Amino acid sequence: MQNYGLFFMVALAIGGVAWVFVYPFLSGERKAEKRKASIARAEPIARPTRGPQKPRREQIEGTLKELEQRQKKARRVPLSVRLTQAGLAWSKRQFIIVAAVLGVTVFLVTLLVAGGGLLPALGFGFAAGFGLPLWILKFLKKRREARFLEALPDAVDVIVRGIKSGLPLLDSLRLIASDAPEPVRSEFRAIIETQTIGIPLGDACMKLYERIPLAEANFFGIVISIQQRAGGNLSEALGNLSRVLRDRKKMKAKIKAMSMEAKASASIIGALPIVVMSLVYFTSPSYIELLWTEQFGRMMLAASATWMTIGVLVMRKMINFDF
Repeated sequence: MQNYGLFFMVALAIGGVAWVFVYPFLSGERKAEKRKASIARAEPIARPTRGPQKPRREQIEGTLKELEQRQKKARRVPLSVRLTQAGLAWSKRQFIIVAAVLGVTVFLVTLLVAGGGLLPALGFGFAAGFGLPLWILKFLKKRREARFLEALPDAVDVIVRGIKSGLPLLDSLRLIASDAPEPVRSEFRAIIETQTIGIPLGDACMKLYERIPLAEANFFGIVISIQQRAGGNLSEALGNLSRVLRDRKKMKAKIKAMSMEAKASASIIGALPIVVMSLVYFTSPSYIELLWTEQFGRMMLAASATWMTIGVLVMRKMINFDF
């Protein structure tokens, strides 16, 4: 009986394999599936378009592709452009001279006055000559961008009302260049001056993104550039842009409010080891001095500082939202 049962199971397995692999060829199922696939293959269907829509769509697509290529080429920002973005009237040479003088001064003060060694003096001098000026430049750039975002929606609304009342676009821009707060006033004045020397108004508005590298400034330049090349209702487009700018502003404020608790927690966690170390040092210095008097203690201190820095960077990455 066992032999019969084993024979039955083997025959059943062979029959199942034959059914799965051989039957589709014998029955013609594979040919039917191929025929169905050839019939149901997705083909691009030419949709009927009305007369003026296709050229305008092609113009808009070409404009967007050109703007995208410009932005890809302008990823590396030179120092002179960064100074302009920060709102400084310095030249590149002036900035380098100030940074070099600052670095040499900090190096000499650390080496001679504070009595530090050569390596600490070199470290502080390098940080003061290369790190501090670039950090200040970045801080000024962000502060200027925040002021620009604060006043841009109101400026766009003024342009919309001027266009609806019958003013040309250039006259509406002149109103912004004379009455808007800084830095919107100076940026729109630069647009008018660029247009005065013969550059088309759309290209002049696109240069706003080079001085203010924000998505909102890019939106404004794209709207004006497309309208100048393809036509359309500019007041409606700018009205939609103003609504988008205000919605983005509200969303940024909401994200900032929601992330404040996480930022406070990260600040407390990051400052806790330093605070505890300071308290222990003031209460019992001999207990904690082993961390910098002994070789093993210095290794532990360096490892702890490394891991703490990694933790702070990870927390900063988690609570900073790119919007």
